[in-house]
Amino acid sequence: MDTPLSSNTKAILLLTAPLLLGKGAEGPKLLSLGEYNRLAHFLREQNAEPADLLSPNAHELVNAGGAIVEPGRLESLLERGFLLSQVVEHWQSRAIWVASRADNSYPRRLKSRLREYAPAILYGAGASTLLDGGGLGVVGSRDADDGLIQFTRSVGALAASASQSIVSGGAKGIDHAAMDAALEAGGTVCGVLSDSLEKQALKRDYREALLQGRLVLVSPFDPRSGFLVGHAMQRNKLIYALADAALVVNAAYNEGGTWAGAVEQLDKLRCVRVFVRSSGTPNKALDVLRSKGAHPWPDPDTPEAMRALLQVAADVSGSGLREAPSLFDSVPAEPAERPSMVREPAAGFQAEPRATEVMPRADSQEARLLDGSVSPAVSPAEHLFETVRSIALVALREPMGEAEFATAIGVATSQARIWLDRLVSEGLAEKLARPSRYRLTAAPR
Repeated sequence: MDTPLSSNTKAILLLTAPLLLGKGAEGPKLLSLGEYNRLAHFLREQNAEPADLLSPNAHELVNAGGAIVEPGRLESLLERGFLLSQVVEHWQSRAIWVASRADNSYPRRLKSRLREYAPAILYGAGASTLLDGGGLGVVGSRDADDGLIQFTRSVGALAASASQSIVSGGAKGIDHAAMDAALEAGGTVCGVLSDSLEKQALKRDYREALLQGRLVLVSPFDPRSGFLVGHAMQRNKLIYALADAALVVNAAYNEGGTWAGAVEQLDKLRCVRVFVRSSGTPNKALDVLRSKGAHPWPDPDTPEAMRALLQVAADVSGSGLREAPSLFDSVPAEPAERPSMVREPAAGFQAEPRATEVMPRADSQEARLLDGSVSPAVSPAEHLFETVRSIALVALREPMGEAEFATAIGVATSQARIWLDRLVSEGLAEKLARPSRYRLTAAPR
């Protein structure tokens, strides 16, 4: 991503980013994500955008928002232009790009799924296009024995052979095992870092993959920031939001970032289907996560099975990104007449076309398919059952009952029964008695 910073992104950086090249404290208190969200809503109501805060006569807009952010504090933050120019030059010399929620280049998945929890600024290095490509999120503790490392490496390598990206956190242990194995197998990786982006982007181990466009490293935190437990926990939601499904390899019960991130995903955010390792050494945390709604990992052993598994997980969990457009930060359309308080940008800030929400246009084929005004060639039910046929290769390798099959693919038992009966009628599965179970008889068509 070599494009220059948009004026919106410059304004958001001034409001929310530390802009520190060296150590030490900086003047005005930065806006928290919550404060910035409220300010963004206010700007929308004024038919304005963040860049308008940089206009020569923005004081009217600043004063009007005084109930949200004290005008003096807002003005002090916006006056840090020299610091911004220095740090931007520093980032560019290290091939670090920056995107804000007001940019069309900002990952669609983060804005659509996380909404108000999506970071206002995202820093990155490498192929930003990978961020909306989905894949398998892999998370786990830093402390992992050789068996878990080997298990994780096999998952990473299989994902690569199935042309599925690995999305992980870049930490030692499970994260590194998944990422390294995928890259070694020629696959693609999205690394979501909680610290040290600048240092990681310059590592020799990653250089080739970054240049080849097979790796992207991103972080919502300053590229030079060090490790903080809070940051590690906050970045976990980004891993889930960027993936089609997630696998928790191991975790410590009721403690640590892996546990907190998985619980947040299952109890609150529900961006994607969460799987937990179902083979090897038992783990209390994984058992509890299953009781919260996580699904047992079915251990796909072929690229086809891995692709089918992720396709079904994506379809059932709705990761086709069909959610309603986010309010954060869809910039309003150009008004017929701009309010008098919003004038031309300040000198040194180039005006750009206003950003638009990265969602299907109302008149697009995709949008008309989603709202039902155009009938697809294959009905949604048939399309979904095509993936059920494929996933049967994985789920029915061993005989299982209706409830087990329902759990494996994440649907109600009544729906699973309908699909199992159809698999039987098509000769793909057979029903066994005493106890009632189903098993595969042929490969899905």
